[in-house]
Amino acid sequence: MPDGPEHDEGLELTSPLVPLFVITNGRALPPDHEYEHTTLVTAAAAENGQVAARTLSPEAWQVMDLVANGFLSVAEVAGHTHLPLGIVRILLAQLEEERLILARSPIPHAERVDRELVSAVLEGLKNRFGA
Repeated sequence: MPDGPEHDEGLELTSPLVPLFVITNGRALPPDHEYEHTTLVTAAAAENGQVAARTLSPEAWQVMDLVANGFLSVAEVAGHTHLPLGIVRILLAQLEEERLILARSPIPHAERVDRELVSAVLEGLKNRFGA
């Protein structure tokens, strides 16, 4: 961007003046299961997409800067960029297609523990060692 007198530093490309479909180039939203709130993303190795990285939008560059040093969840990326979650998911899909990021499925929820079994074990420990 030019640094001349006409350049307004307060005006960002993600301002309300720019419709969100411009940021995503009119791309469709990927399926929900593809980028859940807890899906972790990080930048790929540098040699994977140097040419593709030159054509990124400012918002995509912002996402790349965020995930360059480690894993962040999709929800964290949306929070840091102040973009809607759907827009972030579209940007991540684009970046993954260009092999600039790696996405890792979220860690599965732990299985529920049988409360009766835990209570029985606790009672057995109390009986054995006193408490």
